[in-house]
Amino acid sequence: MERSLTLELVRVTEGAALASARWMGRGKKEEADDAATKAMRAVFDTVPMDGTVVIGEGEMDEAPMLYIGEKLGQGTGCPQVDVAVDPLEGTNIVAKGMWNALTVLAVADKGNLLHAPDMYMEKIAVGPKAAGKVDIDAPVIDNLRAVAKANGKDVSDLVAVIMDRERHAKLIHEVREAGARIKLISDGDVAGAINSAFEHTGVDILFGIGGAPEGVIAAVALKCLGGDFQGRLVPQNEQETERCKKMGMSDPRQILRLEDLVKGDDAIFAATGVTDGELLKGVRYAGTTATTHSVVMRARTGTIRFIEGQHRLDIKPHFVMKD
Repeated sequence: MERSLTLELVRVTEGAALASARWMGRGKKEEADDAATKAMRAVFDTVPMDGTVVIGEGEMDEAPMLYIGEKLGQGTGCPQVDVAVDPLEGTNIVAKGMWNALTVLAVADKGNLLHAPDMYMEKIAVGPKAAGKVDIDAPVIDNLRAVAKANGKDVSDLVAVIMDRERHAKLIHEVREAGARIKLISDGDVAGAINSAFEHTGVDILFGIGGAPEGVIAAVALKCLGGDFQGRLVPQNEQETERCKKMGMSDPRQILRLEDLVKGDDAIFAATGVTDGELLKGVRYAGTTATTHSVVMRARTGTIRFIEGQHRLDIKPHFVMKD
């Protein structure tokens, strides 16, 4: 992939954030998601790449744009890449005006991203210090002890991020019994996974079951950051089990490690904050200007860039919500 793609892709997440953040706190998650999707799709047309969506808004007959198989970018003659997108990670978060909504995307060389089906995935994610020290099959207490040792902490100092779901009742109990602290989140486990790799966020590990497509996107970020991510698909019915088998997974419950989710030595991850979070600030509006806060990272070089953008909305009117 071309190095210049890193900054080009930030423009895509910025556009989606600018378009969707106007809906923050208005209780209209579908409108927020639609605004992000349309803006992201529009900016992708300007990016010098020959991209194919492998993780997107759904199958061709389910989504009007950013559907699986859709071609993105300027096309012929440009680098061929797989693209994974979540135009608005946390639609409910935006609707309610809560924390950690992001616009996110991940890009890798063609054929290198797992085409994860839209089903549940069990996940564990940690930062660089604890990379290679955790095991999705290990007891919760063993993983917490391993992370504590790697990070130079006591187990009681750790913070685990878990989605606040009934399915996690046993997991939550085990983490608390071990003596660790928990940050329950309503949605948005991509942010939770990424935060485990930045010490200043106060997050040490992510546990639990969430969406498989989001798992692949988070894995790209952690590959860039030198962290670790393991996943395992959780089919809910025979149809989902068959879909796993069609992907070539004879055992749908096999452990998916970082190299299974994103192959090769290169990948790019970009995200822009829509609402405030531990890592990124949300969009700020002031009349005809807006400020965005983004992060973009590349696996091959390990470079991480935080970018604050100033935007003239009178010049970019298509990113302003129309009542």
